[in-house]
Amino acid sequence: MAEALDRAVEWLLAHQNPEGWWCAEMETNVTMTAEHVLLLRFLGLPIDAIREDTIRYLLGKQRADGSWSLYYEAPADLSTTIEAYVALKVLGLDPGAQEMERALGVIHRLGGVAQARVFTKIWLALFGQYPWEGVPSMPPELVCLPPWVPLNLYDFACWARGTIAPLLIVLSLKPVRDLGCVVPEIVAPGTEASLRRVPGSGPFWWADRALKLYDRSRLQPGRALARGRLVDWILAHQEADGSWGGIQPPWVYSLIALHLQGLEFGHPAMRRGLQGMERFSLRDERGFRFQACMSPVWDTAWVALALHWVGQPAAGEPLERAVRWLLREQIRGGGDWQVRVKGAAGGGWAFEFDNDLYPDIDDTAVIVVALLEAGRGSDVSAAVARAVQWLVAMQSSNGGWGAFDKDNTRQIVYRLPFADFGALLDPPSEDVAAHVLEALTRIGWSLHNPVVERGLRYLRATQRPDGSWFGRWGVNFIYGTWCVVSALSPMHARGWPVGDMIGAGARWMLSRQNADAGWGETCYSYDDESFAGIGPSTPSQTAWAVMTLQLSGFGAHPSCRAGVRFLSETQSNGTWDEPYHTGTGFPRDFYLNYNLYRHVFPTMALALDVRDSETGRGTSAGAAV
Repeated sequence: MAEALDRAVEWLLAHQNPEGWWCAEMETNVTMTAEHVLLLRFLGLPIDAIREDTIRYLLGKQRADGSWSLYYEAPADLSTTIEAYVALKVLGLDPGAQEMERALGVIHRLGGVAQARVFTKIWLALFGQYPWEGVPSMPPELVCLPPWVPLNLYDFACWARGTIAPLLIVLSLKPVRDLGCVVPEIVAPGTEASLRRVPGSGPFWWADRALKLYDRSRLQPGRALARGRLVDWILAHQEADGSWGGIQPPWVYSLIALHLQGLEFGHPAMRRGLQGMERFSLRDERGFRFQACMSPVWDTAWVALALHWVGQPAAGEPLERAVRWLLREQIRGGGDWQVRVKGAAGGGWAFEFDNDLYPDIDDTAVIVVALLEAGRGSDVSAAVARAVQWLVAMQSSNGGWGAFDKDNTRQIVYRLPFADFGALLDPPSEDVAAHVLEALTRIGWSLHNPVVERGLRYLRATQRPDGSWFGRWGVNFIYGTWCVVSALSPMHARGWPVGDMIGAGARWMLSRQNADAGWGETCYSYDDESFAGIGPSTPSQTAWAVMTLQLSGFGAHPSCRAGVRFLSETQSNGTWDEPYHTGTGFPRDFYLNYNLYRHVFPTMALALDVRDSETGRGTSAGAAV
């Protein structure tokens, strides 16, 4: 195992940026790239420079049946397939090509564009290929609502808020521009009458009808003022790198909205927005593609922990550079989180290079642990103190923590006809709460501290009867269970009464091991929880499972030993291969393949195994719990 660990460390050190950070490609589905093509077309910008490489990438992701999916080996996804098909037609691929005919067959089989998600319909409506009458309405006047009024912008999760704000302008103006082609064929025969029908029922459906009548009225007092306030809001939320929130959806819609409001390409916001997209674009032998986001802070925090666990002299200076870079990235200013948390000072970290308006609790908690383990000195202590103060202020009323906001739980947003895709809220989740509690335990907080006590009650209440925990930001129950056991392990070492929770989690993990000695779980477990912990073995999920057992006192258990051997034997050229999506954006709708997960977590599991074998820890085969 030591040899495999040495190779893994060598791979990591070779991939560190000179500034001290790590960041690997984040793969999603092809809609990010397809929508990039449509954005350029809407803005009237050239696409020739990326035409051939984009076609190669999109066709390279098409499956044998002609479809595109949300994640690796997922069922065909209608909206993803429609967007890829339309982008390919815009790029000039012959509609009679076999790939296009197969895709169109899938689109018709799944019900055509009438059954697509709202965002797909919006993209088509922008080019007159879908009637605006069939797109749910949202009034721009929402920007005027104070935070205590239901359905104000801050009722939505930060990613949804940043997307909805510019869409309020788009939906009120209902622009139509030239696509360069037409796509009437994506309407399945017999569904024509459904195109102008907005899904939903009840008072919100009637409100949508009333809004559509108002949208056609010549007299709209205050609407221009509301759009102006939205422009101000959008401009105030642009990040230093030109993005909005460091993620694709609010970015593209903000550029569209600002352009519709008269901002030319020479305007500083438009110029920064378009230039910033270059860093998110990748081009190689696989083709051109656009990343939904980037994860340098998150990646670097986990690599720092891994290198510290390894403890090799060769990792010393690279680890110091990583710590110094993380310290520079701490955000002391404010952001949208202050709307619900009055009077608290900043101190968190963000996920991206530059999304400083949106520090997140998960990154901050993991970085605190990394700094406590790998960092030294007064600057580290000061940074940790600021971060802990912020984390405590962000605890939600049920004892847990969300990712970006406090108590972002107003369920009324899901009753909107618009709300048919993605997570619109950011409620507390088990994995984020676990990371925060681990950080608080590492700084020495007591079991009887009210913050810790409430957080621990939350974790106990959310443990499933089978012993597992849900994973909001990683797939899924394997991830959630590993996160919580990682938090409970140092508590157990201090004599806290959490052994029953740890033992139940470890036993569940043991029950999910595959015949090849690895562990895996597909994104389908978000659709059907009976598939929890079921799927082809992957390096990242096997590592999470192995670390769960190691930290539970099952390090010498035959299943754990077999899992460690699986990681060692499947290593290739110092790293691992993993086509599966084991990261989560929006459960059931959007998934992520962090290309560094396949490497950093197996490295951590191997490091724990080597450390335990040298110190004699992990030999009790579960006696600790």
